[in-house]
Amino acid sequence: MTARYKKNRKKRGHVSAGHGRIGKHRKHPSGRGMAGSKHHHRILVDKFHPGYFGKIGMRHFHKLPHQSYKPTVNVDLLWTLVSEQTREQYKDSEKAPVIDVTKAGFHKVLGKGQLPDQPIIVVAKFFSKKAEKKIKAVGGTCVLTA
Repeated sequence: MTARYKKNRKKRGHVSAGHGRIGKHRKHPSGRGMAGSKHHHRILVDKFHPGYFGKIGMRHFHKLPHQSYKPTVNVDLLWTLVSEQTREQYKDSEKAPVIDVTKAGFHKVLGKGQLPDQPIIVVAKFFSKKAEKKIKAVGGTCVLTA
């Protein structure tokens, strides 16, 4: 912003330029940033940021997040992992299509939703009891893989 548009242009000739004679406009009278958040700014921090200080829970040393990595897919989305042509191809045949959920990036199959009455072979690392029950109910099988 150029000087001619600044507020200070209007205050030329007025001694304290709107900052008062007694308090004076000094640099950082109460500290910068979070300074004094445990002292003179305590009330504001407690009021507007409750729970800012302290800890919660237990520490987990040497956490290996990849060991608990288990993306899931529900039974109702299994058929979306293969093309519509595949479904039509196997509709009347005695063979069942193989749906490998690990290729789609999933590890576990969960049991939410319904399956169409068409047998399928599902390959996954983990199955929930409900998912296994629903897949077997339509004449399919669950194949475990490493």
